[in-house]
Amino acid sequence: MTAPLSPSRAGADGADGTGGAGAAASPAAPASTKAQLPASPWRLAWQRLRRQKAALTGFGIILFFVLVALLAPVITAISGHGPADTDKKAINSYLGGLPKGDFGGISPDHWLGVEPGLGRDIFARLLYGAQISLLVAFASAALITVIGVTLGILAGYFGGRVDTVISRFMDVMMSFPTLIFMIALLSVARDVNRVFLLIVVMGVFSWPYIARVIRAQTLSLKHREYVEAARASGTSSSRILATEILPNLSGTIIVYVTLAIPGLIGTEAALTFLGVGVRPPTPSWGQMIADSVPYYKVDPMFFILPSACLFLVVLGFTLIGDALRDALDPKGGKA
Repeated sequence: MTAPLSPSRAGADGADGTGGAGAAASPAAPASTKAQLPASPWRLAWQRLRRQKAALTGFGIILFFVLVALLAPVITAISGHGPADTDKKAINSYLGGLPKGDFGGISPDHWLGVEPGLGRDIFARLLYGAQISLLVAFASAALITVIGVTLGILAGYFGGRVDTVISRFMDVMMSFPTLIFMIALLSVARDVNRVFLLIVVMGVFSWPYIARVIRAQTLSLKHREYVEAARASGTSSSRILATEILPNLSGTIIVYVTLAIPGLIGTEAALTFLGVGVRPPTPSWGQMIADSVPYYKVDPMFFILPSACLFLVVLGFTLIGDALRDALDPKGGKA
């Protein structure tokens, strides 16, 4: 009577073609090997990010305001009031220019009321104010990224005199009292487009901060083995910067810019509130807050609504930036 084959013997028989069990099991090996391949850093970051409720909340807030800004002309066409249209009939002149009705004159004709003393529709100005705030913040952030990342990489990679000149230039730029200098410059330049001027001024005075971070990261990356190997193989410096250095800085750049946008939005609102930013009748949340100062006791809605919009946008970008920082951290937890 023949003894039954042991598992090891059966596997051996299948390996040399005498048994079917091992042959049937062998095609599964490549699938298990493929399943064990490590996920890319970006995929791991996405898996971490989509599980964070704070990130989803931030994305939802920003998506809402971006859609509001893009659809502002369509929405105001439906409401029937533009951001500069005045409605003196909605104001009681004997009450010192206060809107008729409760809560700032909210009515079917004016969904969020009208501005005291001015008669402009608050809803329409909030929508177009989102356009100004987001446009200035995004454009300034793009300018900061181009200048700061370029100079930071050049200083960190080439070192020597290049690093010395760029670093001293950064020190000079950072030594200015930025807000005071912005106010002085914006006060003098009166005949220039205010939105364009805000973008340029905020971008020019804010790039040294990201440049310092990028310079430090580049100093670390340029001594890595893959960079040394590319340099030894005769690869040009420009190609090394574009294919080896910059991709490895992308996470840092994304996080820094996302966290810088709330500060840029707040700076634009502060400069406009002080009277050197966007000029009326161009709608701006900072301008609406400034206009509400004489009326905040008798008509608090005029002050609360633009302040709430400003708060929510800044909160949304801050939540996204913090979540991205945690998700892109290579030392973070398992996905």
